[in-house]
Amino acid sequence: MVTNILAEGINHYFFIKLVRLTNENNPATQQNMVRPIHPDFQFILDLKSQEVIDLFSDARQYMLELAPDCNELVYHTHALTSVFSISDKLSDAFCMLPIYTNHVNLGFNKGALLNDPNNLLTGTGNLIRHIDIKTPADYRNSEVTALIREAIAFAIKDMDKPTKSTAKTISKIKVKSNKLP
Repeated sequence: MVTNILAEGINHYFFIKLVRLTNENNPATQQNMVRPIHPDFQFILDLKSQEVIDLFSDARQYMLELAPDCNELVYHTHALTSVFSISDKLSDAFCMLPIYTNHVNLGFNKGALLNDPNNLLTGTGNLIRHIDIKTPADYRNSEVTALIREAIAFAIKDMDKPTKSTAKTISKIKVKSNKLP
């Protein structure tokens, strides 16, 4: 995969980012670093069941372990959603964790383009696919990790221009928690 990306013209900067984002031996992934959840997001997350909160929190931490330099964009539209991007733009996102009333999905922004030999991805849209997650075993496995790494590679390949923003959590939630009763 990495060889194909380089052959297609990805510059050296993005190659280094890809290696850092996907390297299992990366010291950042071994330090169990915890990025705090944005207060706007946390305010709404706290309204969910403890089971959903725990599942989301573990899935989010796993995503940040796999891609410690990614930005996290948080939204509240039809679902409370944490989106993982290689820049500060939604168009450069590779995965998302939408939280619905009673469940969490692991979404892939370009899931229809991923190599999915185990048929883990579901969905009928043009690009987005997802995996229903009920336990950490649904995403903490080699098959899903390979899908996440491939999604990161696609995002890097399709990125318009380099980003200066890394490892940040950016709230796109319109109603701020400090203004709610």
